[in-house]
Amino acid sequence: MVDITPIIPADRQVIDTYSPGHFRVSNVLHAGAVIVFPDHTVAWDVPGFTGLTANHFAAVLAATPKPEVLLLGSGARMQLLPSALRKALREQGVVVDVMDSPAACRTYNVLLAEGRLVAAALLPV
Repeated sequence: MVDITPIIPADRQVIDTYSPGHFRVSNVLHAGAVIVFPDHTVAWDVPGFTGLTANHFAAVLAATPKPEVLLLGSGARMQLLPSALRKALREQGVVVDVMDSPAACRTYNVLLAEGRLVAAALLPV
């Protein structure tokens, strides 16, 4: 038998589970929206997907190093990011990939295991 489980360093923030209104990241339960970076997780005070502005991504824009990819979990279902917001973030060096939050959680863990510089901004399901 061959073990194919990726080895993720113990100091990395792994998304363990999600449930309505919550995310468990590295065995810590977070209520509401969060931004998960490889080395820490922060509460994300946002009005919901339709109210997002570039200002809501200040923590991502200030991150050092800046993530190569920002996964934006839009909640229970996939939504389209307004092109003006996508462009504003790209101009500041952030590539955004929008998907529903469950898919964003899974994708974050895969990219983290690959050693990529990734962050996930997650709205609860």
